[in-house]
Amino acid sequence: MSVPDYMQCAEDHQTVLVVVQPVGIVPEDQFFNIYKRIASTSQVSIRDSQRLLYVRYRHHYLPENNEWGDFQTHRKVVGLIAVTTCASAKEWPQTSDRFHAQKEVFGSTLYDSRLLVFGLQGEIAEQQRTDVAFYSSYDECPDVEKRVEDFVQSIFIVLESKRLDRATDKSGDKIPLLCVPFEKKDFVGLDTDSRHYKKRCQGRMRKHVGDLCLQAGMLQDALVHYHMAVELLRSVNDFLWLGAALEGLCSASVIFHYPGGTAGKAAGRKPSISQPADAGKRHRPGAQEVLIDPGALTANGISADTSTEIGRAKNCLSPEDIIEKYKEAISYYGKYKNAGVIELEACVKAVRVLAIQKRAMEASEFLQNAVYINLGQLSEEEKIQRYSILSELYNLIGFHRKSAFFKRVAAMQCVAPTIPEPGWRACYKLLLETLPGYSLSLDPKDFSRGSHCGWAAVQMRLLHELVYASRRMGNPGLSVRHLSFLLQTMLDFLSDQEKKEVTQSLENYTSKCPGGMEVISLPDGLKLPPVPFTKLPIVRSVKLLNLPVSLRPHKVKGLLGQNMSTASPFIYSPIIMHNRGEERCKKIDFQWVQGDVCEVQLMVYNPMPFELRVENMGLLTSGVEFESLPAALSLPAESGLYPVTLVGVPRTAGNITVNGYHTSVFGVTSDCLLEALPSVKTSGCLVEVVPSLPRLQLSTSLPRSAHTAQPMSKEELSSSVSSQLFNGETQLLTITLENIGAEDIETLEVTSKMISTKEKLFGEFLTWNLEEVLSHLPLKPGQSLTLNVNIKVKLDFSGQENLLQDLNDDGISVTGLPISSPLRQLLKPRAEAKPLGSESSKAEYNHVKTLEAVVNFRYSGGAGKVEGYYRDLTLGVHVDVEPSVFFTRVSTLPATSTRHCHLLLDVFNSTEHELTLSAHNNQDLVLHASECQRMAIQVDKFDFESLPQPALEATRFVSPKQLEEERRHVHGCHINSKLGIQWNIPSMRRLGEASVEGVLNQLVLEHLQLAPLQWDVMVNGKPCDCDVIASCDVGDAVPLEVKLTNRSRNAVGPFALTVVPFQDYQNGVQNYDLQDAVTFIGSNTFYIDTVRPTESSVCVGALLFLHTGDFYLNIKFQDDSAGRELPLAWFGLPSVHIKAQDAPMEAGA
Repeated sequence: MSVPDYMQCAEDHQTVLVVVQPVGIVPEDQFFNIYKRIASTSQVSIRDSQRLLYVRYRHHYLPENNEWGDFQTHRKVVGLIAVTTCASAKEWPQTSDRFHAQKEVFGSTLYDSRLLVFGLQGEIAEQQRTDVAFYSSYDECPDVEKRVEDFVQSIFIVLESKRLDRATDKSGDKIPLLCVPFEKKDFVGLDTDSRHYKKRCQGRMRKHVGDLCLQAGMLQDALVHYHMAVELLRSVNDFLWLGAALEGLCSASVIFHYPGGTAGKAAGRKPSISQPADAGKRHRPGAQEVLIDPGALTANGISADTSTEIGRAKNCLSPEDIIEKYKEAISYYGKYKNAGVIELEACVKAVRVLAIQKRAMEASEFLQNAVYINLGQLSEEEKIQRYSILSELYNLIGFHRKSAFFKRVAAMQCVAPTIPEPGWRACYKLLLETLPGYSLSLDPKDFSRGSHCGWAAVQMRLLHELVYASRRMGNPGLSVRHLSFLLQTMLDFLSDQEKKEVTQSLENYTSKCPGGMEVISLPDGLKLPPVPFTKLPIVRSVKLLNLPVSLRPHKVKGLLGQNMSTASPFIYSPIIMHNRGEERCKKIDFQWVQGDVCEVQLMVYNPMPFELRVENMGLLTSGVEFESLPAALSLPAESGLYPVTLVGVPRTAGNITVNGYHTSVFGVTSDCLLEALPSVKTSGCLVEVVPSLPRLQLSTSLPRSAHTAQPMSKEELSSSVSSQLFNGETQLLTITLENIGAEDIETLEVTSKMISTKEKLFGEFLTWNLEEVLSHLPLKPGQSLTLNVNIKVKLDFSGQENLLQDLNDDGISVTGLPISSPLRQLLKPRAEAKPLGSESSKAEYNHVKTLEAVVNFRYSGGAGKVEGYYRDLTLGVHVDVEPSVFFTRVSTLPATSTRHCHLLLDVFNSTEHELTLSAHNNQDLVLHASECQRMAIQVDKFDFESLPQPALEATRFVSPKQLEEERRHVHGCHINSKLGIQWNIPSMRRLGEASVEGVLNQLVLEHLQLAPLQWDVMVNGKPCDCDVIASCDVGDAVPLEVKLTNRSRNAVGPFALTVVPFQDYQNGVQNYDLQDAVTFIGSNTFYIDTVRPTESSVCVGALLFLHTGDFYLNIKFQDDSAGRELPLAWFGLPSVHIKAQDAPMEAGA
């Protein structure tokens, strides 16, 4: 026997072997359909008995194996079922002859046979025959199973008769010697009368009877016979048959202990219906549970009465003894070269038993022994089968890696050099089956979790073999997939040289068949998932970037509630809040805009020892239509973290989710999803895309600035300009606004904001007129418009006290300086007194100050405007302000008129250039660098009461201090506008305004204020003021008129005024004793009644000058007047100068 049956198991010893074969031409599919129906009758309950007969069917069986039927009866073919097709009666004789010829092949061992004829109808088919069954077709054969069951019943009858016949053989010396095929020549010429020979015959026959009892369902009888055979055969050293007896004893014990079988789920035998799970522990029908006594055996026969054989040992072996007896039997088989198949099958049976007993280590010893059993010259197919079965058995006992090893050996055997047509498909299929044993899966997701499992070197070797086998199969796409998997999952274990070789091979394969993300389906139903290159390059983080500040959309505050996804009448709903919370944890708190380029930043690095070229790298998104703009990058060898920005344009509005990215590396296209990359850091991947908005671009006439306003970052400013101006200077900034988007600009708002500064600014820093700009809206794409912005810097022009202190330390008052006295003489450092004082004070005047503001352009249009979105464009304005002039001291002097006064300003030129100072109705004053001069300006007093007052509602919640400051500011602006002080630097062609707003103190303001009570004095109908000298003739009455105009807010009066004439001798002596020179016509006291606001009152009198001279009139108020409660400054009456002359003389004396 040369071909082992690797599917053998211990319970097969109790089966009878039936061969099912086709006769003539039978369609293969029809034959196997019938074969499956026949094989379904694997156990039959014997009529009139509680025993079962188990049947083992084979559709192919070597006749030479049948010759071992006496050695082990389950190897003997006892039944033949032939299946044939016969279309007509003419073919029947030939069919019958073939059937008989087929029976001749197994004729010596057959108990019975059957012929199943399909397709024959007529007289022949109607004949009633026990050995032949006729069916009209393969589809109309309902009683096949019944026929087979009857056939098995007939086999049992023959089997039982043979068992009884052999068991009751009393012929003594006539017991035949049972032999295996290779023994027959060895027994020629032996002494058949020797005791040794007879014992051998008895032992072998006893073992044979045990086999028959086991097949006939008499388990306990079989155990008794096996025990007797063991004792007999052991005494004559008949090792081959002793091994067979021991194996039979083991098989019977296995059947007793494991009624479910040892062949596993696929080939296992159903337990008997009449036997519950604990049947092995109970008395079995048809047999007696007995103990044997070897001494009860007769010398020349076999006792048929086993009931008397009650001895010292229990029949059934324990589970541990079963394995020991198997070892002993196999050791006996090993003594015979020709019993290799028997030995190998015994090892397989023992392994299956050990697998049930979960004794893997001992099972591996049996398998190791089976590996080294020499079966002679095996064909390549037999070698493949042997290694495959060894693999399955190792897998059965849990030795998965060992199982994979032999499966791989079988795969390599499929393509051995000795095979003329290598079976690469079979090799590939077997290699795939080895993957689980080496902890290898073809799904890359299994390698992204935790540490690597398995031996990487072996796994790489196996993957290389898969690549080669798939290439030899003519499937380059499969090669690309396996090579991609190797590179992705084994990258950490590849050497630098191996990385280069693998990538070169991959590029060679992909040049013929590019790799993609499709699932590859194999013919046997296995599906190979795609292999994305998540390690080429390795991505560490993914960050969605906000749009640049100038392009970010903003929601109109009044419309924030319109997009509330859940409308509820309740102020708070926990369900709504919960849902929003979930959404918030996913959605990023900024928006993208439809039609604008959006960016996602990836931090990547290249783990390869050479430059990595990544082609066509882009974003994978869902939610809205998104146009990805692929990028190509080249990463240096083993680069550190490298930022890569992927861009795209959302074409519709909604919520967009960035699911991952796609790449093309080495010809393999990969879709890398972030959900499969738990190590990638991300701050969120869901962002809202708002409807499209216009885009505005600005350019300016001033140079761009590198300065950034301190509270703002550089990113927040769209652009920034800088300028350098002298204090009081004005500059024009021209801003060009261009629509560079695809939507019309429908609305535009311009605002400005001063950045917090310590400097006090007077007036507006930035001013513009927006009416003309708005008239050009809507602004079409590509169009532009211009906005003029005036930059006016007007800081405090007042000098600091430390300079004044320095000047006063020299004993000279600034107010006492002669006009045009240069200040530079006073600023020379004093050698001993204060050498540092002048330097520090001069530095104070040369300090450059900074003004910063942000101009904001808010614009909108298109679909985004409908949804309530707008954009902001910001322009930073940075101005360095150099000091121009300082007013170090200010004071006033009264003028000759009560409605005028002189404003005295000490002006310091802090520039390094000659400077000209001018004012309204005043001569220009030239100042050299660092020079101080006094400037006297005659001004009309100011009527502050006529200035507009703040509304009562506006002042209700303002502190008095703030109101006072506001009032002073208004007065200062008014005074400054009347003075019109300008400075000019001719050498630089620079000019500007010098403001006195921050210089005027309360006292000066009072001196400059026009009294609310306006007094007008008329002499001879002419006003007397401003050094006007009224002339009159001696002896003529001179009319004197005093007019009071009330400009205050309240009624005043009544008043009593007394007119006192006097003469001034210009030497400090004034003569009031003028009774002989001047007389009044009427009283010298004038009475003015109550005067209401905005009204006036006039009182008239007359004087008479008796001789010539210069006379002055002093108009005084009576002390008891109610008007004394008013400020003294309100009663500033003009002085009256009258020159009396003789009538014929000319005026002018």
